[in-house]
Amino acid sequence: MKKKAETMDIPMEQTEVLLHTCCAPCSSAIIEYLLKNGVRPTIYFCNPNIYPYEEYMIRKEECRRYAEALGLDIVDDDYDHENWLKEVAGLENEPERGGRCLKCFKIRMLRTARYAEDNGFQLIATTLASSRWKSLEQINEAGEWACAQVQGVVWWDRNWRKGGLQERRLQIIKEYGFYNQLYCGCEFSNKTKIL
Repeated sequence: MKKKAETMDIPMEQTEVLLHTCCAPCSSAIIEYLLKNGVRPTIYFCNPNIYPYEEYMIRKEECRRYAEALGLDIVDDDYDHENWLKEVAGLENEPERGGRCLKCFKIRMLRTARYAEDNGFQLIATTLASSRWKSLEQINEAGEWACAQVQGVVWWDRNWRKGGLQERRLQIIKEYGFYNQLYCGCEFSNKTKIL
């Protein structure tokens, strides 16, 4: 029997979570924390927003490297940047934390929720919620909306910015020598380089 996490408020007392992962730096401390608290994440790499493709591959390989070091499963969702561009058409000039970001979160959270439904996961979360540059309200709105589109999947709206996780994240980045990107991922956020 798996050990129940005792220090986190986990929906339905789950011991497994499908964790949407944007990159290794954002994921690192969250994954470590989950494991220490008896929750086994399956890493779901779904980021069709990342541009160019070379950037996508670097981030994906860093996630894979971390997952393998910890003995975790990683699911690589299909990279379909062209379709992502079609879905955010008209929002290209939105600022960071604007309508484009909300749409992008919804695209990725819906794919995560659908994968969870199809593969027996009852709980999903995202490492996007660790970034101070992202709106927690938008992320939670997207996650709740995505889970409402499927059956039997619950959104875990935990704020991963608290509890010393930011500090631990910086330590792990140094320990593993992770590539630490300077923008969110899409070509539109790269123009502003606020990250």
